[in-house]
Amino acid sequence: MLRTHNCGELRLEDATKQVTLCGWVQKVRDKGGMIWIDLRDRYGITQLVFDESKSPKAAIETARKLGREYVIQSVGTVVERYAKNDKMPTGNIEIDVEEIRILNPSIVPPFTIEDETDGGDELRMKYRYLDIRRNPVRKSLELRHQMLQQTRQYMDGQHFMEVETPVLIKSTPEGARDFVVPSRVNKGEFYALPQSPQTFKQLLMVSGIDRYFQIVKCFRDEDLRADRQPEFTQIDCEMSFITRDDILSTFEGLIRHLFKQVLHYDLGTVVHMSYDDAMKYYGNDKPDLRFEMQFSEIDDLVKGKGFSVFDDAEIVVGICAPGCAEYTRKQLDELTEYVKKPQIGAKGLVYSKYNIDGSFKSSIDKFYSQEDQQRWADRMGARPGDLMLILSGPVTQTRSALSELRLKMGTALGLRTRNVFKALWLLDFPLLEWDEASQRFHAMHHPFTSPTPEDMDKLGTDPGSVKANAYDLVINGVEIGGGSIRIHDKKLQQQMFNALGFTEVEAKKQFGFLLDAFEFGAPPHGGIAFGFDRLCAMFGGSDSIRDYIAFPKNNSGRDVMIDTPSTISQEQLDELSIALKQEEKA
Repeated sequence: MLRTHNCGELRLEDATKQVTLCGWVQKVRDKGGMIWIDLRDRYGITQLVFDESKSPKAAIETARKLGREYVIQSVGTVVERYAKNDKMPTGNIEIDVEEIRILNPSIVPPFTIEDETDGGDELRMKYRYLDIRRNPVRKSLELRHQMLQQTRQYMDGQHFMEVETPVLIKSTPEGARDFVVPSRVNKGEFYALPQSPQTFKQLLMVSGIDRYFQIVKCFRDEDLRADRQPEFTQIDCEMSFITRDDILSTFEGLIRHLFKQVLHYDLGTVVHMSYDDAMKYYGNDKPDLRFEMQFSEIDDLVKGKGFSVFDDAEIVVGICAPGCAEYTRKQLDELTEYVKKPQIGAKGLVYSKYNIDGSFKSSIDKFYSQEDQQRWADRMGARPGDLMLILSGPVTQTRSALSELRLKMGTALGLRTRNVFKALWLLDFPLLEWDEASQRFHAMHHPFTSPTPEDMDKLGTDPGSVKANAYDLVINGVEIGGGSIRIHDKKLQQQMFNALGFTEVEAKKQFGFLLDAFEFGAPPHGGIAFGFDRLCAMFGGSDSIRDYIAFPKNNSGRDVMIDTPSTISQEQLDELSIALKQEEKA
């Protein structure tokens, strides 16, 4: 080893020890007779000191040649630091240097390697290997490492077997777009990169591997956001001979384990909620339960009073914002403009202030009396000092818009704190959703999800009403994982393909291997997959998953560090029998 200790471990009790440290030069301070160098590695920073009156001349000369990010080796004695620094773990000691060697010089880095850097996102992405030297990014990757280890520890303790599944697989028509890989040997044919190992983990259940997991890379060619990347990591799991409750119990246990071991946090009660209730009371299928503000439908209280906006609406629904009756006209106008944004989609906003003195002040007072508004307050659970915010219109659009307004108010009132976590299992999703463009049903999750036991008989007669035996884990309004009990019977699987508009030939071509496997005694089984990058970002208190991935892509799906995607040579294209159009070549 080129070093005896790292730059974060030496303490006052190590005084008088002869040590050898290696690392990068963080900072050099030359005061003439004295030189101080902050030496940094993955573990921390240790101060090196050179005194012209006693340090070897060669060491002084070498120290004066150093620049930021030079890689050096230093030999010296641990001594008590005269001017201590209580902001760093090694702040009570320094190294009285006797020998110093430059292992590699460095040009001036394009941004400062400090917690608060002067580098922008694109610049830091281009030089990601330098960005990882910074504490915030390194700590994010350390958190990811800890999450990986704790996941494996829990899963091993529950008798799961980690099995790797193929990366080059078959393209499937359902779900997001596949990344495809041309085959050189099989001309005109393509592999796809897996969006998930779904069919393979089901085949492992047929194989008798009754508890499988994998921390696996998946790929989706889709539009990117802060919480999405073209390649991402899942904790992928499957179990045999279980019910839905067994799955929920086992993987709630995993999440509790991660919170306890990594964050030292007790997750508390995990609520069970139906999809229908989530849409009715929160307007979306991943409600944030860190705060209240449940929806209250008031159609029966407001219609027939001459206010056409309410009278003509499919639904009139509101939320109560606690303590907001003092909102100014300017603040209320800003909320109105917010809900009218195209991405929110409401036509306008009605408010009613429940004043401290018990009176009401509404934007539609000419239509509704004080007694009317008192009934609204009773329905919404409003108290003096609260503000009622009401939207109306088509059911789905109005609930969606109110959901966004609810989240905005939760943020404005400081109710969405990052150090509080509220989890729920969302259950009983629709199995299928109708797509007007293609005029057929699509699977809400995927084609292998089983209907709930009570809805099995409806799949052939009324597919739109069938509930899925599926479940999502939602934490703080973010979908962390999702899964389902799978279809394990060939006839039921064929029936599902029929409901999705697959012909028998198409189903055989795409999934014949799975249907064939079901004829050899497939056990009842189900599973779940967690978005590992997203889970890491949540544990780290971030909205973006990028800092929890060593080498992420940017918003255009590019790796600006290695400059990819990129063109390939004509020889490679010829080998793959790929002909580009003239404009694509240009």
